[in-house]
Amino acid sequence: MVKSTVYLDEEVALLLRQMARMQGRSQAELIRDALALYTRQARRPLPRGIGSYHSGRKDLSRRTEEILSQAARAKRWD
Repeated sequence: MVKSTVYLDEEVALLLRQMARMQGRSQAELIRDALALYTRQARRPLPRGIGSYHSGRKDLSRRTEEILSQAARAKRWD
């Protein structure tokens, strides 16, 4: 794991402490779970150049997820 510092407004911090106490979990665990859910649901940035060129292929829109997954595995986001 990587340590990170997050600044919260007081109301959110209070609610987080209360939720952690009520659920018997740590605040860090709640934050990790919330961020994991958010990042799974958030749109990933498109690699540079997507949509900028005409490839002549007509199946790219159907293969978008496959192409993006391959790019992510190859770490070709730049």
